[in-house]
Amino acid sequence: MNQLYFGDNLDVLRKDIPDDSVDLIYLDPPFNSKRDYNLLFKSPKGHDSDAQITAFEDSWHWGEQAEREFAEIMHQPNTDVSEIMQAFRSFLKENDMLAYLTMMANRLLELHKVLKPTGSLYLHCDPTASHYLKIVLDGVFGKENYRTEISWKRSSAHSDAKQGRTQYGNIRDIIFFYTNSKKWKWNQLHTPYNPEYIESMYRYKEDETGRIYRLDNLTGPGGAGKGNPAYEVMGVTRYWRYSKKKMKELIKQGRIIQTKPGGVPAYKRYLDEMPGVALQNDWQDISPLSGNEYLGYPTQKPLALLERIIMASSNEGDTVLDPFCGCGTAVHAAQKLNRRWIGIDITHLAISLIEKRMRDAFKDASPPLKFDVHGTPKDLDGARELAARDKYEFQYWACSLVNAQPYQGKKKGADRGIDGLIFFQDDKGPSKKIIVSVKGGENISVAMIRDLGHVIEREKAQIGLFVTLAGPTRPMEREAVSAGYYESPHNGNFPKIQILTIEGLMNGTEKPRYPDLSSGGLTFKQPKKEIYNIEQETLFE
Repeated sequence: MNQLYFGDNLDVLRKDIPDDSVDLIYLDPPFNSKRDYNLLFKSPKGHDSDAQITAFEDSWHWGEQAEREFAEIMHQPNTDVSEIMQAFRSFLKENDMLAYLTMMANRLLELHKVLKPTGSLYLHCDPTASHYLKIVLDGVFGKENYRTEISWKRSSAHSDAKQGRTQYGNIRDIIFFYTNSKKWKWNQLHTPYNPEYIESMYRYKEDETGRIYRLDNLTGPGGAGKGNPAYEVMGVTRYWRYSKKKMKELIKQGRIIQTKPGGVPAYKRYLDEMPGVALQNDWQDISPLSGNEYLGYPTQKPLALLERIIMASSNEGDTVLDPFCGCGTAVHAAQKLNRRWIGIDITHLAISLIEKRMRDAFKDASPPLKFDVHGTPKDLDGARELAARDKYEFQYWACSLVNAQPYQGKKKGADRGIDGLIFFQDDKGPSKKIIVSVKGGENISVAMIRDLGHVIEREKAQIGLFVTLAGPTRPMEREAVSAGYYESPHNGNFPKIQILTIEGLMNGTEKPRYPDLSSGGLTFKQPKKEIYNIEQETLFE
């Protein structure tokens, strides 16, 4: 079964992923660029894009957690990594970069444990810390297991000279490729020949078949010293690449020709038989994200990039792990290519996005797509535990229960009484809006219902949902009823304020009531739906 984990990947790797169980790891960790990445949700026409929340905070600071993880590194068995991190601490001191490298070193050590002996790891990073990360990778995997530094052109040329930039523009990311041993899975990939190469090299065309070909040298390099046989072919004696028997077969097939009498015979190499250029480490042919593929996630990578990595370093049925899975491009590519997958992310926002992305993209798959989600509440006690641990993640999760998009995020005072939004279409006019208010505490009161009513009025919304962990009081229920109804032009009346309990939403006894429910909750942009070939049971573009 495919697995999706909500939680710190360090804990998940230690507790839930067995050693030597993963064939391929791809990770695209935060780059320590000290930015808060915002996730842009889809808002219908006529509504502001104000539902912008912090997807994750790309900042690492030296503090208690960093000190604790550094101590763990000092006491684990890989002394190379311990010495590397001690050297970094002496050089960098206790700053944000050291905190970031400590976090990465600890997790790379765990990733090394879960990787099979024949497995591979690809670490995607930018120049901010790539030089430090390579040293850490050498310590974890052994410098002898370094394979390739791949350069991916992530954007077109741009210039910030007018804004005062006095250095070269950055348009490339780095992807480090390491293996777990000297024997690893590898499928050679090829890219098409460029037109200039075909025009200059494949200059001949067969009249009878129309096939394009080039002429290749048949002589054996190194002559007798390399063991090449000498004999006569078409009146010419040379040291040849092939045995006399093989040469007769090629002549019979029409693959050996002389372009002029007495000329050295040559081999016909057809263009349509050539796989292309063996893939190199400079990837310029995969374009940056654009169009319908872009889901709004700030660090999202193209599906084609992950497909290339997965096809090169794994086979069908293998297990692919992404410990920083973000919006789920790696697990999407793995599913599409018939691999099993494991995704881990520390924000419920990302887990909700991946769940929706996978179900939308593979809703017609046969057999149906199945995966388990771990770490999200499965019962009321789990919901209480999440609310006590992290009120924002609880709000994100509660919003997902009513198919709402979270609002604004962790900015102080920014929510204005709004924790989530739902947009719905009730007629041919502009989309309507539903305000969601989430309460994770035990102390709720009738005043909170009145406050929601004021927010509905201020925001010119049609309905408000009061989602609560604790059961409502009778006065709260009476206050909600007194708010009246939203009158739908075609679908009847709906309570203007609806109180929904977490327990009722989880067990299916309660749900929001508003018209056009099937197309409501336009939370995330729609991914491209994958087409499933039922006969061959393989996915294709």
